[in-house]
Amino acid sequence: MKTILTTIDEYQKRIQALRPFKAPMLNLIQAFFRVAVVWSSNAIEGFAYTEMETKILLEDGLTAGGKPLRDALAVIGHAKAYDHMFALLRRRDLTEADALIFHALLNGSLDNESHPGVYRQTPVFVTGSEYKFPDPDKIPGLMEKFFQEIAADRHRHHPVAFAAHIHKELVTIHPFADGNGRVARLAMNALLIQDGFLPTIIPPVSRREYYQALRIAQTQKNEQPFIKFICLRELETQKETLRHLESGRKPE
Repeated sequence: MKTILTTIDEYQKRIQALRPFKAPMLNLIQAFFRVAVVWSSNAIEGFAYTEMETKILLEDGLTAGGKPLRDALAVIGHAKAYDHMFALLRRRDLTEADALIFHALLNGSLDNESHPGVYRQTPVFVTGSEYKFPDPDKIPGLMEKFFQEIAADRHRHHPVAFAAHIHKELVTIHPFADGNGRVARLAMNALLIQDGFLPTIIPPVSRREYYQALRIAQTQKNEQPFIKFICLRELETQKETLRHLESGRKPE
C-alpha cells in the first residue's frame, strides 16, 4: 500500500506542477470528469444510459430514446449533486447537511420508499451481501460519529486512503433506503478534490471487483483490499489525466 500511495504522490506532484490549468484544457477536463463521474457512478447502480448518452443529455439536453425516465432523472440529479460537490471545493470538511443535499439531489431516481434527503426508517437487505446493516434507530448516532471522524482524523491519514475509508464507512452504515453508493462516491470525491486530488472514476467493468472489496471490508473487517482498489483507480485517473495534460490532447 505504501508503494501505491508513494506513486500517487509522485503523480500528484507532476499534476500540481502543471497547475493552474489553462483554458480551453481546463474546460475540457472539467466537462470530461463531470460526464465520466456521473455516468460511471450511475452505471454501477444499473442505470442504462451510456457514457455518450449521458454526455448528450448533460451538454445538449437531449434524452435517449427508449430509455426509462428514471434513468434520465438519475443523470440530471447526479450532475446536480456533482456540481454541489465542487461547491465544497474551497472547504476542508464534509457535513451532515452536505450528505443530505447529495441524497436530495438524486430525487427522481430513488426507489419509491427512499425519501430524498432523509435517513431510512426501515431495515435494508442488499442482494448478494450477508452483512447485516444497522437498524434504522442507530443511524443518527452512527452518522454523528461518522462526521466527527472526518473532522478529527482526516489529517492523520493519506488523503486518498482516507477518502476510500470514508466511502466504505458510509456504505456500511447505509443511512438511506436507496442511493447509498452514489452518495458515498460523491462524499469520497468531495474529500479528494478538497485536498487537490482528481475525482476517482470507478468504471462499470470494475463493478464486480468493487463490490467484492466492499463485502470483504464489511464481513471480514478488512478494508485494505477496498482502499487498495480505490487507490489504484485514483492512480489510473492521474495517469490518464497527465497524459492529456502533457500531450495537449483533449480528454475523450
